[in-house]
Amino acid sequence: MATKLKKQALKAASAVKSGPVGLKKLADNGGELHGPSPNPATNLVIADIVLRTGTTLARRAVERGVLGSSYSQSKAKSILRGRTVSETLLHGALARVALSSIPGAIVVGGALVAKTLYDRSRARQARAEGAADLHEMAQDGVED
Repeated sequence: MATKLKKQALKAASAVKSGPVGLKKLADNGGELHGPSPNPATNLVIADIVLRTGTTLARRAVERGVLGSSYSQSKAKSILRGRTVSETLLHGALARVALSSIPGAIVVGGALVAKTLYDRSRARQARAEGAADLHEMAQDGVED
């Protein structure tokens, strides 16, 4: 088994060396990827900040889009600003649990499906409660 893996690794390495120019360069310099800084730790920090910023911007755009279909742009912004810190932390923690493991994803996904089915079973009451919650969040967002 180990010899088979070694053969596959050697085959992959030779394919990289004989591949496109960028891959040849990668293979020739010891596998280093060059970034804006010669320090790899700095490059990792830069990449992390860029990815988190991009993710945050994309998330905000999706949230505004979801709310924008039912509410005006100013009310959607007020709703998003009116969220509490505990709600934000809870949503982040749930997302982290769902991303960290398959059982976590199953539990969080199952809970979301159950909540959706429960809300659909009592749609009129859920709509009224949701609208009241969003109105309260919008009021909190306007006061800030």
